[in-house]
Amino acid sequence: MASDACVAPYRILLFMANDVYLQVAVDVPLRETFTYCCERPLPTGTRVAVPFGPRRVCGIVTGPSAPGGLDPARIKPVLEIFDDLPPLPVSFLEMVAFAAAYYHHPYGQTLFTALPTALRQPGNVRLPDRRHWWLTPAGRETPPPAAHRARRAVWQALAEEACTLAALRPLAPQASAILKAWLAEGRVASGEPAALSFREGPVLALNGEQQTVLQALAGALAQGFSAWLLHGITGSGKTEVYLQLMARVLAAGQQVLVLIPEINLTPQLIERFAARFPDTPLVTLHSGLSDGERLAGWVDGWQGRAGIVIGTRLAVFTPLPRLGLIVVDEEHDTSFKQQEGLRYHARDLAVWRAHQAAVPVVLGSATPSLESLANVEAGRYRRLRLTQRAHGAARLPEVQLIDMRRKKRTEGLAEESVEALRTAQRAGQMSLVFINRRGYAPVLACTDCGWTSGCPHCSSKLVIHLPERRLRCHHCGWDAPVPGSCPDCGNVDIRPLGEGTQRLEAALTAMLPEARLLRIDRDTTRRKDDWDQLYQRIQAEEVDVLVGTQMLAKGHDFGSLGLVVVLNADSGLYSADFRATERLFALLNQVAGRAGRADTPGRVLIQTQWPDHPLYQALCRHDFDGYARTLAEERQAARFPPYCSQALLRADAPDLKDAMAFLDRLREALEPLAEGIEIVGPAPALMTRLAGRERAQLSFESCSRQRLQHFLSEAVPQVEAAARRASRSLRWSLDVDPQET
Repeated sequence: MASDACVAPYRILLFMANDVYLQVAVDVPLRETFTYCCERPLPTGTRVAVPFGPRRVCGIVTGPSAPGGLDPARIKPVLEIFDDLPPLPVSFLEMVAFAAAYYHHPYGQTLFTALPTALRQPGNVRLPDRRHWWLTPAGRETPPPAAHRARRAVWQALAEEACTLAALRPLAPQASAILKAWLAEGRVASGEPAALSFREGPVLALNGEQQTVLQALAGALAQGFSAWLLHGITGSGKTEVYLQLMARVLAAGQQVLVLIPEINLTPQLIERFAARFPDTPLVTLHSGLSDGERLAGWVDGWQGRAGIVIGTRLAVFTPLPRLGLIVVDEEHDTSFKQQEGLRYHARDLAVWRAHQAAVPVVLGSATPSLESLANVEAGRYRRLRLTQRAHGAARLPEVQLIDMRRKKRTEGLAEESVEALRTAQRAGQMSLVFINRRGYAPVLACTDCGWTSGCPHCSSKLVIHLPERRLRCHHCGWDAPVPGSCPDCGNVDIRPLGEGTQRLEAALTAMLPEARLLRIDRDTTRRKDDWDQLYQRIQAEEVDVLVGTQMLAKGHDFGSLGLVVVLNADSGLYSADFRATERLFALLNQVAGRAGRADTPGRVLIQTQWPDHPLYQALCRHDFDGYARTLAEERQAARFPPYCSQALLRADAPDLKDAMAFLDRLREALEPLAEGIEIVGPAPALMTRLAGRERAQLSFESCSRQRLQHFLSEAVPQVEAAARRASRSLRWSLDVDPQET
């Protein structure tokens, strides 16, 4: 093994290796590929096993290598070649190279981040048996005796239609052995399923606005790359437009990639997509899948078997040979930004990928991000509008503010809110009580000495989770039993302050004893199928009152939901993050949009201490454009994104002074390079202490994205050199286009 610097910026070679020396990328934090020798040339993208120090690791061939002045005796051999799958496609490697260069992340780590976990291991992978099995004429003539129940069940299933092994195993655990025996006897045959002709299920009628939008997008399908911002109010039928546009792409034999921000949106989307395209193979890719499930779906997309791929942010890297359209739903959502390791933004990579593949990309939202609106102003995106709700009788909900400055409250609820919930229940309408804080209460406090339940490892409070009688940190995961008395003064009168979803559930159970309550948050949806089961209860109208967090704010369509009550919204007004009010407006707009989407009139009550705040006034008027203009003017005046490009260099250490000193030295070293770059800081992070480490940051800002990228290319090697000289306990990371400051 020997180091070979990558060709800037990580140029991918598009031809077969013609030498026994190969460049191989491995999953290490080094900005280099490595030279190995092999007994024969290997195509770019081949998975191999190579020695790296004392370890045997997986590597990806990135091209041939000329050993130059390297000692051939020091060049180690490739240990194994994995041919269970074809070499990774060049388009995939090019996208990885772009992401590595733009986010200034080591190429090897970027490449392995983009792969499913199973493909990161140094071994062949075992893929599900996708073959279909059917009975031969001889097999149909000789059914097994009724006494052989397992064989009889398999035979009966195959007599009706061709089946996969996965479909037969629930009928007979030994189905694999049965099929193997019958294959040897000539009673069954197997092979790839016959290609099905495209079929579309029942289609909803579009209103005039939807028809205009669909015509514009359909006209772009044959025109190569174009980026569209579909700005449609909540309930305006954006999904139906997606579906009818997708139908044209799928009918042409192409594939569609749909990115969504949260995995809890998948059951509703899958159900709707599967009903619309019953013969089109569809796969989902998200963190709730096992390694095997994720691998199978990723490979199905790569090998062209899946017509539709729906996934969260990492799905943006899925290779699709016949890609015809990319849809990014809820494009404004911060979940598309990865906050650890390779800090990429899936929405932005989706736009780059659409350009690479020469296909349209549609970014949909009821509250578009200021970044996307700025791209519309600059002419890079085209904007389409949906201003009416799709359902004929549906109207935007009435938004009312409850001034809490002089209101008596019970467990955080004003009397008007409780009475509205009772009225909705009597009318047979479902209600949603929204608070963006799970747990029982956000803090435990002593009434004598003022002690509060702070996390020993973070700059945050421990949240009370009453059913488990635990205090838990929602940032680092540390937890402890609820103490019986104050740890500082011994006072036994310690009390929960504030409300969380658990406390609201308990309070509403007492206030509305006949109501059927359902709490939905991270605690009630931990297991794989929890959300699907809860969603089925909601759709079956077995719920009167939902109590939930932002998991319920996005994309869901609950037809009987008539009332939304919002608690503790004001907390979003106090953040030092300049994006906080933009996110709060989007969140409240999305929450309000759950109400009144069908025949049920919608009503939204927002409890606030600041009823005159421009954000709340804009919500009452449903005036997104006006409030977005106000925010844009503020950002432009302050030279904040999207009116400048930004990168954050973060450092953390056990002691804050070490992180600050590291960044201080770097600022001094980098200032001579910073022509046209404003360097701000260093300063402690908003959450200074996290998981036992103190955090600080240095900000780089420029009115030119190109200039900032050039600066970062020169700065990163200096940062790496400084980190090697610093204490081993110090860690650093670079975040380009950060979403959290």
